[in-house]
Amino acid sequence: MLTSAESQFVDLVRSWLVSLPHDLKIAFDAMDDENLARADRELAVGAIVYIVLPNDVITDRNEAVVSYADDAILLRLALRRLSAKKDEDTEAFCERFPELFEGLDRDLEVCAKTMGELYAWLDAKVDGLRAQTFKGKKIALFLDNDEAREELFEKGLAFRTDYPIDDRTVTDKLKKASTVTDVMRRRKAEEARAAGA
Repeated sequence: MLTSAESQFVDLVRSWLVSLPHDLKIAFDAMDDENLARADRELAVGAIVYIVLPNDVITDRNEAVVSYADDAILLRLALRRLSAKKDEDTEAFCERFPELFEGLDRDLEVCAKTMGELYAWLDAKVDGLRAQTFKGKKIALFLDNDEAREELFEKGLAFRTDYPIDDRTVTDKLKKASTVTDVMRRRKAEEARAAGA
């Protein structure tokens, strides 16, 4: 039997997985919004790259639901960082997407309660999003170079087109929090071993 917090977590992650292609488009909108601070736009690019890269942090060859759960959570963590700025332009951007930003803090609190130390581990990855590279290109290049921007846009479009998760898939595959947290816990341990080696 699921606890109330775990049940809320499962419901949230299910809905976030289904909406991930749409939410990715919000990150592209943040990337292109010249009214946002440069650092926030680079953070959006970093989140996009994290999601569309085929070799992301959490992978399970046999389970797409688990492989995309960290993407869905990390995207919201990145967008919450962006929304934390209380300037007029950031607030205007967030108001365009109330379905994502309203209740975001409350929803992430549910994740924090259920995920424990895994939440802090994933949240710390947000700090490194702007330092990633994609095909040898630094994140900033995607804001400054039209060809690089177009390449990333095409990758995002392919991701949204080929995305394998829908309501039925996620309901069948994600019934308890441990489906997600067990794989994250293994990956965190692998990272710790690699760092200690």
